[in-house]
Amino acid sequence: MKLKAMGLLMVSSILLLFTGCSEQKQVSTDNIEEFVDYTITGVEPGAGITDVTKETLASYDNLSGWTLQESSTAGMLSEVEQAIKKEEPIIFTGWTPHWMFEKYDLKMLEDPKKAMGEVEEIHTIARRGLKEDHPGVYQIIDQFNWELADMQVMVSEGLNRPYDEIVSEWIEENGDQVSEWTKGVSKGNGESVEMVSVQWDTELASSELVKQVLENHGYSVKVTDVEPAIMFQSVASGQADFSVAPWLPSTHKAFYDKYSDDLDDLGANLVGAQNGLTVPAYMDIDSIEELQPKP
Repeated sequence: MKLKAMGLLMVSSILLLFTGCSEQKQVSTDNIEEFVDYTITGVEPGAGITDVTKETLASYDNLSGWTLQESSTAGMLSEVEQAIKKEEPIIFTGWTPHWMFEKYDLKMLEDPKKAMGEVEEIHTIARRGLKEDHPGVYQIIDQFNWELADMQVMVSEGLNRPYDEIVSEWIEENGDQVSEWTKGVSKGNGESVEMVSVQWDTELASSELVKQVLENHGYSVKVTDVEPAIMFQSVASGQADFSVAPWLPSTHKAFYDKYSDDLDDLGANLVGAQNGLTVPAYMDIDSIEELQPKP
């Protein structure tokens, strides 16, 4: 009898264990809000997407009581990885192109109010006077334009290899496209210019690409990674020559509005970038409007 009782107890314990596990894996819209504690996991304070996310929380009545947990890009991605390993709900600030969409099965929530912005463009900006001081450099960066798919592949490969190697190979394989950027430009004589960028994977890729194209054409290029506000301020003040990193019209809107009168906007060098509240694909939710306000 004792053995039989112990057997029944063990079976009951196993059943309870599996029941608990199955309840933990349940990620329907019935309990997402409570599981994430009405919190969006975000990146650095002051980042463009941080400000846009705050505006989004204020734009949707159903996000009343929700908060944005500011962290760092690395910190946010670490939390995303841990949640996905456990198949737990998480809502975070995502953007594309980025390797996260290659590594994980993710989806951006529909945003009917377009509060997170519509399709973004990555622009080239230059200091006033660069066209006169270095007309060849100015013409090359003005003609620089590439595709979202190329950037996405480069960023994904950047997880395991240095960007200088990836970019060098890309230039060799895409000579015709590079020739379009340098078309009509005489070779430089070692003139030095400074490009400012930000330490995002996308911009590490694009800045290295422009650097190598200019250096292969006879110019000397220094790349300095700074915060987005400093990127705009340094170009507007003439401390730096140019940048190929600004995301517009939403991500860097505040900085652009502040400094646009004091710099040259050469237009988009890439079209199709996107910001959005993002979730793992296994979560049973498709739109921001499906979320419930905090009681």
